[in-house]
Amino acid sequence: MSYINEVHKRRTFAIISHPDAGKTTMTEKLLLFGNIIREAGTVKGKKSGKYAASDWMEIEKQRGISVTSSVMSFPYHDFYVNILDTPGHEDFSEDTYRTLTAVDSVVMIIDSTKGVEPQTIKLFKVCRMRGIPIFTFINKLDREGKDPLELLSEIEEVLGIESYPMNWPVGMGKRFLGIKDRYQDTFVQYKGDEKEEVIPLSELSAEITEHPIYESTLDELMLLDEAGNEFDQERVMQGELTPVFFGSALANFGIRTFFDTFLQFASQPKPRKTNEGLIAPENEEFSGYIFKIQANMNPAHRDRIAFLRVCSGKFERGMSVTVSRTSKSIKLNQTQQFMAASRETVDEAYPGDIIGIYDPNIYQIGDTLTAGKDLISYQELPVFPPEMYRKVRVKNVMKSKQFRKGIEQLVQEGAIQLFRQESNDEIILGAVGQLQFEVFEYRLKAEYNVSVEFTSIGSRIPRWIGNKDVDSRLFDSRSLLVRDRYDRYAVLFENDYTLRYFAGKNKDVELIDLLETNDYKSV
Repeated sequence: MSYINEVHKRRTFAIISHPDAGKTTMTEKLLLFGNIIREAGTVKGKKSGKYAASDWMEIEKQRGISVTSSVMSFPYHDFYVNILDTPGHEDFSEDTYRTLTAVDSVVMIIDSTKGVEPQTIKLFKVCRMRGIPIFTFINKLDREGKDPLELLSEIEEVLGIESYPMNWPVGMGKRFLGIKDRYQDTFVQYKGDEKEEVIPLSELSAEITEHPIYESTLDELMLLDEAGNEFDQERVMQGELTPVFFGSALANFGIRTFFDTFLQFASQPKPRKTNEGLIAPENEEFSGYIFKIQANMNPAHRDRIAFLRVCSGKFERGMSVTVSRTSKSIKLNQTQQFMAASRETVDEAYPGDIIGIYDPNIYQIGDTLTAGKDLISYQELPVFPPEMYRKVRVKNVMKSKQFRKGIEQLVQEGAIQLFRQESNDEIILGAVGQLQFEVFEYRLKAEYNVSVEFTSIGSRIPRWIGNKDVDSRLFDSRSLLVRDRYDRYAVLFENDYTLRYFAGKNKDVELIDLLETNDYKSV
């Protein structure tokens, strides 16, 4: 099959939602369709011992939440699918934001009993900012939930995107009969026990067509036909219109209908921005960028894997590439594709694919790898400054070596940021939320056998310093002078007043807000 055909087969997407909306359950069902797993585990499968295939880290199994982004790849009909299952918990939003830079489409899951929730709004905004096509799946129709028309207006009003229902529910909860597929002109009958039957509308029995709930549904559909939005694929691709599907991930109902239709309309790999302009996936010169680094995916080997999004050209195992940031050449021999924690060697990959490459401690998040002569740099990754800060020290000084190694490797993953206090070299960690500290502490203990204790220094406002020369006498405990892991100076201000006072008094000190510039490398 030609290179171009392989590129156009790829569908790379992330699933986003508020915690507990059914994201990981949806992922499991899609893996069933791809014949990747025989039986779906649930996130909270503690009693049966069955856990979701996409939740591989021990703490995820204990807590029943996803805290890292998993990647799952498989062929399905005429497509090759790459699913990125993102953390739902808001404390891990930075990992999710980075993951969203590596996808071409997004599936947004909404719990029909709760509607649009806060974390969904945050993630949706990131997708809108990037112009990513968004497909909506309204979940848990087998429970009593909000009225479907109310849910549609909530999507449009709260999220500010127009919607087009691809199918429509007939009843819900105990009165749930199924869904009427507007796109395929079929009725998918809900039978319970993970069973469904697809029936052409012309063959529907009187038992269904004369049912009061079915008849009232026809009135709603007439209203949608007359007053609703028109389906426009171009607007879907621009992220202005979201196709909406209804179903139940847990009951495995409406998932296949959704998936088959979604793959037809989901975006194939797109051109991506570099410092030299757009690079099209059809360009046959290999390039890609690293959006995530994960330490200890295999605890027996203590390895580090860098996740690479292939953007152009065919990847072949053993090929030599150059890291644009350092101009170093490296041979990519140890390369893998994933099914959460399990993986297999990958010999070739195409634009849209996500591969794991062994990291001998030379890569950073955001690095561009290229096989061409021109050292291009992809400009995909926004950086988010931490909001909470804690000093950390090892409880047993005899474990200092493991402590340093653990911190160095876990910080590389990007969820926690490392600073050293200039005055005494104490280690300060920064994170977006409390849960990141807990996972960090847990993993240091489980993976490096190191116990630590934290001392909170509260919320701080970080500013990086643009000046090359810094006078350390200008700073105190309210304006902590620190160095980040790239050895660049930053200041952690106690509050907004301290920041304004310092800036007014020291006008010659250039203070840089990452949220405004979002250009980490310019600091």
